[in-house]
Amino acid sequence: QVQLQESGPGLVKPSQTLSLTCTVSGRSMSSNLRYAWSWIRQSPGKGLEWMGVIIYDGTTYYNPTHKSRISISRDTSKNQFFLRLRSVTPDDAAVYYCASIREWGLYEYDYWGQGTQVTVSS
Repeated sequence: QVQLQESGPGLVKPSQTLSLTCTVSGRSMSSNLRYAWSWIRQSPGKGLEWMGVIIYDGTTYYNPTHKSRISISRDTSKNQFFLRLRSVTPDDAAVYYCASIREWGLYEYDYWGQGTQVTVSS
């Protein structure tokens, strides 16, 4: 059973950096299989927004809208991957999800975390 769990501060001040962690169990991030790991968010009243992905070889791809502010990284020894979003504004308030892709190229999410609420407020 693959499980993903988001963690991080629920409250971030404007202009600060949002940092989230996704801890993965049941699937090894150091595997040579073509797994991929993504961050997705949903703001109030809006649909899902793809933020970016880190794939099996460490390559990252980002939503162009946020490319100047976002970074995704991983620690395969801890089976974790991370989201950093700089210079947050109230528009970045959302439920943030991490999700896995069974095979890069299929672009189908097979497991999701339960989501973590992030509020941006001073």
